[in-house]
This record gives sequence, structure tokens and C-alpha cells, in this order.
Amino acid sequence: MARFSRWIQAALLSVGLGVSAGAVQAGGPVVVELYTSQGCSSCPPADAFLAKELAKRDDVIALALHVDYWDYIGWKDDFADPAYTDRQRGYARAAGQRTIYTPQMIIGGLDHVIGSHPREVKQFIGKHAEAANDVAVSLTRTGDVLEISLDPGTVKRSRMSVQLVRYMPRATRDIKRGENAGRELHYANIVTEWLRVGTWNMRSDKTFKANVEGDQPIVVLVQREGHGQIVAAARLN
Repeated sequence: MARFSRWIQAALLSVGLGVSAGAVQAGGPVVVELYTSQGCSSCPPADAFLAKELAKRDDVIALALHVDYWDYIGWKDDFADPAYTDRQRGYARAAGQRTIYTPQMIIGGLDHVIGSHPREVKQFIGKHAEAANDVAVSLTRTGDVLEISLDPGTVKRSRMSVQLVRYMPRATRDIKRGENAGRELHYANIVTEWLRVGTWNMRSDKTFKANVEGDQPIVVLVQREGHGQIVAAARLN
């Protein structure tokens, strides 16, 4: 009862200070990155799968990263960022692949699959969920300051990249030209910002702080350097 009372007191104090706290998540949801483009005729089924299913799951953090390499074929994707193309290329290099494509989903930073193949995507999500580890991420927001608290648990120590992601939950676009001309396309969890907060050697607990503005959801992920495994992630809506 005393522990419950302390929790209530802390919650009331947080409300009074304008603090928004995310639960401590060991391992956390499985991160699914979709590489897509408004100019790609084969992408709408993957976009719809992400929007209608993956984005609604609490055990998944689904992120749509729009790439720019299809802009030349008639329609410029206004969500696209060359940085997301570079991230996809980094994954390809890490996997020993020579080409990149859309729609591609990368699950947990490790497994690559065609984004319009839901059965395979779900199988990989299940595999990563079963292999969840005890690295813990806790997020607390006070005004425009985000505090990220990390606990390494028992995971094998290695150099990690701590990354901050913001995304737009929903958007619709009327495509006027290119392969999808005449279509109204609906998108979800469109990444608008992807920043590196710092590095972590996992030898002890670590706390980072980052400036955050606006009301877009916040995601923090911990990933092995060199486009490796995402060992932990947390979300703050």
C-alpha cells in the first residue's frame, strides 16, 4: 500500500509540473521501418498495411521513412528526405546487399523483407518479440526537455547509438503525376525527424537529455553502431 501511495504522489507531482512520463520498457516494442515513396506504384499496399495494422499495435513501433530516389519519375514526394535514403543504404551495406528498393521493411534493425508481404513481416515481428531482452528505456518529458534513462540489463556490452525520432501520425496526399497519378493515398507514422542523441557503451546506466518541441509522438531507440540490431525502443505519445 505504501508503494502504491508513493506512485500516486509521484503521478500527481508530475501533473503539477507538466511532466509527461513513459513507462520503463525492457526491450520495448519491435521497431519496423518501412522505406517507401509516393512515386512508387508498388508501395501503396505496404503503406496501407502499416497504417491499418502495424501502426495500431502497442507491441510495434511502425515508422514510415520516405525516400527520394523515385522523385525523378514524375512526382516529388514531399515527405522524402535524403537522410532516409542514406539510412536505407547503410542497412544494405551492413547486410552485404548492393541495391535498395521500395517498399522494404526492416524489422529490429536486422531482418529485411518486402513491405507488401504481411505474413513474413508478422513472422519477423514475432521472432523479435520472443527474443526480447532486458535493456530498459525510460522517457520523461518536462516542457520541451526530454530525459532518456537507459539501463543495460544483462545484454552483451557493445557501442550503441541512441536515436530520437518524431513522426506525423496521419496524412493524405492526392497524387497528380507519376506512377500513382490520380490516386488518393493515406499514410501513417511518417517520420519527420531522425536525430542521433549520443553514444552509449552500456557499461552502466546512462541519462541523455534532448530538446523536443511540438506534439508529435516521440520515439527513442537504442541501436548497435553500424546499422545493427535495435536492442531497445520506447515511445511517448
